[in-house]
Amino acid sequence: MNEIPSRYSPKDTEDKWYKFWEEKNLFSAKADPAKKPFSIVIPPPNVTGILHMGHALNNTIQDILIRYHRMKGEEALWMPGTDHAGIATQNVVEKSIAKEGLKRQDLGREKFIERVWQWREQYGSTIIRQLKKIGASCDWQRTRFTMDEEYSKAVLEIFVRLYEKGLIYRGSYIINWCPRCQTALSDEEAPHRDLEGNLYYLKYPFKDNPDEFVVVATTRPETMLGDTAVAVNPKDKRYKKHIGRTLILPLVNREIKIIADSMVDMKFGTGAVKVTPAHDPNDYALGKKHNLEFVNVMYPDGRMNDLAGDYKDMDRFEAREVILEDLKEKGLLKKIEPHSLSAGHCYRCHTIIEPYLSKQWFVKMKPLAKEALEVVRKGKIKFYPKRWTKVYLNWMENIQDWCISRQIWWGHRIPVYYCKDCQSAGKEESVIVSRAKPDKCPICGSANIYQDEDVLDTWFSSWLWPFATFYWPKESADLKYFYPTSTLVTAPEIIFFWVARMIMAGLEFMGDIPFKDVYIHGTVRDIEGKKMSKSLGNIIDPLEIINEYGTDALRFSLIAITSQGQDVFLAKERFEQGRNFANKIWNASRFIMMNLDPVQTKTCLCEFSKSEDLDIINRWILSRFYSTLKQVNKALDGYKFNEAINLLYSFFWHEFCDWYLESIKAEIKEKENQVVMYKILEKFLRLIHPFMPFISEEIWQNLPHKGESIMNQALPHLQEQLIDKKAEKEADMLFSVIRSARNLRAEIEVKPEQKVLLSVYAHTKAIKKLLADNQALVIKLSNLEGLNLLEAARRPEKTISDVENKFAQVFLHFGSLIDIAKEQGKIRQEISTESKRKEAKERMMANPEFVKKADPAIVENTEREIRELEEKIKRLEKLLDELR
Repeated sequence: MNEIPSRYSPKDTEDKWYKFWEEKNLFSAKADPAKKPFSIVIPPPNVTGILHMGHALNNTIQDILIRYHRMKGEEALWMPGTDHAGIATQNVVEKSIAKEGLKRQDLGREKFIERVWQWREQYGSTIIRQLKKIGASCDWQRTRFTMDEEYSKAVLEIFVRLYEKGLIYRGSYIINWCPRCQTALSDEEAPHRDLEGNLYYLKYPFKDNPDEFVVVATTRPETMLGDTAVAVNPKDKRYKKHIGRTLILPLVNREIKIIADSMVDMKFGTGAVKVTPAHDPNDYALGKKHNLEFVNVMYPDGRMNDLAGDYKDMDRFEAREVILEDLKEKGLLKKIEPHSLSAGHCYRCHTIIEPYLSKQWFVKMKPLAKEALEVVRKGKIKFYPKRWTKVYLNWMENIQDWCISRQIWWGHRIPVYYCKDCQSAGKEESVIVSRAKPDKCPICGSANIYQDEDVLDTWFSSWLWPFATFYWPKESADLKYFYPTSTLVTAPEIIFFWVARMIMAGLEFMGDIPFKDVYIHGTVRDIEGKKMSKSLGNIIDPLEIINEYGTDALRFSLIAITSQGQDVFLAKERFEQGRNFANKIWNASRFIMMNLDPVQTKTCLCEFSKSEDLDIINRWILSRFYSTLKQVNKALDGYKFNEAINLLYSFFWHEFCDWYLESIKAEIKEKENQVVMYKILEKFLRLIHPFMPFISEEIWQNLPHKGESIMNQALPHLQEQLIDKKAEKEADMLFSVIRSARNLRAEIEVKPEQKVLLSVYAHTKAIKKLLADNQALVIKLSNLEGLNLLEAARRPEKTISDVENKFAQVFLHFGSLIDIAKEQGKIRQEISTESKRKEAKERMMANPEFVKKADPAIVENTEREIRELEEKIKRLEKLLDELR
């Protein structure tokens, strides 16, 4: 038996065992028809990624599942990889070359992409190294990258197949445009934020009577330069007579008509709205419907263009201010009102997006969504928590076409080619969609061919992740064995970006769902509920926590406070619980090993429990272990990770350490106790391993064992015959009496070394017999000089009592142990102090303004404190009465 150090040192343990696991190839998985597969594909972190608490939570959950199913005897594969993260990575590299005084345009496309690959080689594996620090047991030999050559072939194959099926098309539409990144964004990439803005009321004069005006209200006056109509509702009596009349657009002097359309909201502004088809999605629809001119007045970088006249080259927001000044000067700005609005922002740089008319590539989504709706409705794919099912279905039922082209350089270039000769000859544009560059134009035979400049949206490669990682479209044994995957663990913000699209892609290209279960975890927030961010300065770095507390402490603490699907409210102090628990496991294990006879470790618990007449304490702890095991398995199978870890915490700390080890300490060398305490420890280590892999491996390696590592041992087998509810109930009765004795000692501050007499009146004959049979245990754990079992429920003289015990009335004889007068004085003082506290809180609650304005949680907490103070004062008054 190895003796382990007196203190647990994560720094001396974690890297050692991770290296051991990797060298022994213990994370690897392969197709094995004899075993049930369990597979997870990692949500690929961006290649630019640095580990944050969201990563730590997400990947700890995945690692728990993988280690748990591996130990259940399943062939468990955790497929790792990283995402090329088009916009994010290009931004990072652009910032890097800017330090050299360069722009990407200075380098040119080819040289810039070389620089991105160089950056990826240098920094792209940072997130992988950091995931290893948190214990992620991925099959790292399989690591994929969304720009790998083979993966890129899959992306091109998908584009070609969808195009050939008529599900990819090109067209000019209003899209979300980021002037900073200068690329199109999908709706999901341009989340809306509420802003406090203004509503500007502008006067448009009639052509035939310049002194007569129509007033329009707008939040974006800079776009008026692109107006091609003013629209009113045909039912609006105020404007019926004006429909068809001509207005003069101020500042530009362009003639525009007043048109009628039922989509105009008569209650918005004045009921007359400016129509800018090239700069607003609703106006775009009106423009198409009424055959209006489309006038784009901005460059892609958000500056006003040639069609903006005098405002050319001004930034859009600078132009807004100058336009308003000019309108005011001309008497055409009627008024400005504060107005709350919602505007899309770029998900990467947070710039306010510009609705922008642009030619882009799109995927028709409704045909793909149909079956993806059905598999969730029928329960073939289940969401945990269940409430996310409704969110998914609602989005899918209202799905819009997906803009997949991006005007950046880093990414999968769109596999579309054009013929320059056809274009110069004014012929209809030839669009050639091909897996490789064609030799010549199919229309004119020219070899003067060039590729589309745009790249595909990053998510267009990510939606193939569950099968492209297995080298689809090649048919492989791994793809057949591990697909569909078992579980997806992800965050709520990418249900639409990623989860829904993976379901559609899996059904379309594999003919099957990509995963069976989707576990959606919450967002990690600070203790005040704010989302962690650099700008708020409230980030807690997981690597710093690992350095200070250890990885197992990080993992335990994150999971223990994370209810299924709920947000996580985190403070640094939370990790102390994980560190303390790791130390508790270490110290208890060390105590057991120091007192363990190695011979007894070879005993078979199943046979031993049948042949030996175990005492109540050993029957109780075995029953509690297997009851806990049963509950933990159920919790994990239902994705209730915090329930599972808190069950293990409560069992080990409060039942195994506080009660069991204390109970057997004096007789620890007896065979019965040796076998049971060792077996419980060894089985507990296997059960805790998926949650706390490092400390469990370190201790297990110091125990007598078979096999290389704890991680490829089987989980403890559930032995239902050892679950003894009668023993659990009887032990609970004994512990209840012991707790009462300990509490009574504490109330009158009896010193630990002082032994006292306890009298107990049991409520039933069975309880009395139980106490009689286990008198020695009660005396030992309560530090008594004797235990007197009463025949009647009458309080003996010079005793204080606990008559609220469910099983018995418990009386502690204080005799000459205390100075009664002094003790009474202390209690009276405490009653006075606590009564004043209670009265102060009652005055607060009697104040209607406090109850009305205070946070409901504070009101609830105050009410609870009043109840607790009432109970405490009653206990003190009872104690004072008994001391008289």
